[in-house]
Amino acid sequence: MEKTIVELRNVSKSFDNEMVLDDLCLSVKENTFLTLLGPSGCGKTTTLRIVGGFTKPDTGIVLFEGKDITNLPPNKRHLNTVFQKYALFPNMTIGENIAYGLKISGKSKSYIEDKVKYALKLVNLDGFEKRDVSLLSGGQQQRVAIARAIVNEPKVLLLDEPLGALDLKLRQDMQYELIRLKNELGITFIYVTHDQEEALTMSDTVVVMNKGYIQQMGTPENIYNEPENAFVATFIGDSNILDGIMLEDRLVEILGVKFPCVDEGFGRNKPVDVVIRPEDVVLAQPGRGRMDGVVTHLIFKGVHYEMEVMAGGFEWLVQSTVCHPVGEEVSLDVDPFNIQIMNKPESEDEEAVPIDE
Repeated sequence: MEKTIVELRNVSKSFDNEMVLDDLCLSVKENTFLTLLGPSGCGKTTTLRIVGGFTKPDTGIVLFEGKDITNLPPNKRHLNTVFQKYALFPNMTIGENIAYGLKISGKSKSYIEDKVKYALKLVNLDGFEKRDVSLLSGGQQQRVAIARAIVNEPKVLLLDEPLGALDLKLRQDMQYELIRLKNELGITFIYVTHDQEEALTMSDTVVVMNKGYIQQMGTPENIYNEPENAFVATFIGDSNILDGIMLEDRLVEILGVKFPCVDEGFGRNKPVDVVIRPEDVVLAQPGRGRMDGVVTHLIFKGVHYEMEVMAGGFEWLVQSTVCHPVGEEVSLDVDPFNIQIMNKPESEDEEAVPIDE
């Protein structure tokens, strides 16, 4: 059974009387790559800062390996943080930056030298000990910041949007580097980002947050393929979200048309939200699908064509490797397994799902 290394119990936090986290509960398993994902202001960075000891919760406790660390300062916790702004010391060499924490801890010179060389090798900066940090590229500075954190052998590494300042290609390269480091070192990663692709690419577990609540927690595949509510479906990738009527088990009415599905237990004639991913909409010749329409917009995206199809009074987003030009009449269909049915929330701020223990 996987061991829980970090746990937040009933954590709440407000700033200027505005609730940022509301009774948050979260368990992080040892040696996982967990990503806190959500829009600006959802509470993900505040959650990370509470774990790191930089922000104290108004209520609730933080546990590390079962021990209460809520009131411990950051330097007393077995974790390190890498921020988006790397905060390197400009008057120190790369080696001195990485060694800083070890020197404060009173480690021997030979020990420090060995650890610095090991850390630089891990981040592919062998032989850079004497370099001036101001002469490094953004990606190299980011690697130094990570080396400075891992050289202290933390059990948990916290990363607050550390790739946000990098260009696309470098950001993608560093995503693979972080995955490699996590696998080599056996450190638990807690990562904050608003980039959905980054979260899906890197994580073992994704925690989708909004308005101080956890909306859904699960594997990247589960989050993408089985969104629990309309917010998650909209935030993670593109989606067609439609009003539907669950007529009975495995049968839903969308825009007046009956579609077979695989969901059960919603009752009869119940209003629901229906999520259909654009890559799951199948286009065929008119009359051969469940709903006829016409292509109104077309964009070539490289790996696929992105089209908008007006059908049933709704503008469907469709992604396909087959091009259907604007003005072409088509018919659309969806495999029953690709239709996701969700309960409609009773209020805008309704917390979507409890966390499965």
